[in-house]
Amino acid sequence: MSRKSSRALLAATALVATAVMVAPSANAASFNLEGWATQCGGTTGGSGGTTVNVGSDATAFINAAKSSTTSIIRVSGSITLSSMTKVASNKTIIGVGSGATITGHGLNVSEASNVIIRNLNFRNWKDDAINVQYSTRVWIDHNSLSNGYDGAIDVKRASDCVTISWNKISSHDKSMLLGHSDDNGGEDRGKLRVSYHHNWFDGTGQRHPRVRFGNPVHVYNNYYGGVTSYGVASTEEAGVLVEGNYFENTEDPFHRGEGSSDPANLVARNNHFVNSGSGDQGGSVKSIPYSYALDSASSVKSTVQSGAGVGKVSG
Repeated sequence: MSRKSSRALLAATALVATAVMVAPSANAASFNLEGWATQCGGTTGGSGGTTVNVGSDATAFINAAKSSTTSIIRVSGSITLSSMTKVASNKTIIGVGSGATITGHGLNVSEASNVIIRNLNFRNWKDDAINVQYSTRVWIDHNSLSNGYDGAIDVKRASDCVTISWNKISSHDKSMLLGHSDDNGGEDRGKLRVSYHHNWFDGTGQRHPRVRFGNPVHVYNNYYGGVTSYGVASTEEAGVLVEGNYFENTEDPFHRGEGSSDPANLVARNNHFVNSGSGDQGGSVKSIPYSYALDSASSVKSTVQSGAGVGKVSG
């Protein structure tokens, strides 16, 4: 059955769009860690470890990133990578000021846990800017990403308890993939639980995110400005809560099914639409286990535009 036929069939059966949720807190949005990366034991990165100032030295950066030592790695200037660079467990990689840049290739968080990546520019990567696989407790926050080849921030292969927040993506097509294959359910079921909040998708193409298997995946308080293909897609048994987002000039804000992937569950609530479509939803989503600060959807554009990307947190 084609994706369109499958989506039409789901719509015809009038699935009830419900979700059992923990009530969000009344606090205003902050730059503190929220979402799935607070779960599974929490995410502290290199806190309490050694501070390593690598400046713009690629060799020093690569050696520090792959080291088994708990550490905070501070980047200043521009680092050009000749291949994907492995990031080991118990690391914080953070840019100093607003000019710290990773270019050429990206970061590979593979078979790791407790990793934080913040306040970095990613430019002109040849594979993914940030790839997360077989990893847990990862926080990717306040980065600016543009002009890459493949995914900006991809999470796959049984990764779990990840928060992706306050990032800005521009001049790019494939933003955020969650789950790489329809055939990987054996590894991915019960995993791929990710929170996406306060990200700015500035004229990007698709995958904001595109989800397989993860349930619940929480997409809240993001600003979609002029997205050209689609916003959020829920496929292959996934459960995605799309909540309190601001969609502007985005014809297809969210839907179920994508390409040859089967449609799955998507619950949309309290979103704000400006010159945008109404989206396609249905099914139910598992409960959100954490408390969180939910901004009113109508305020999200100004909040995200002033707070997302590099230069908003200190290195």
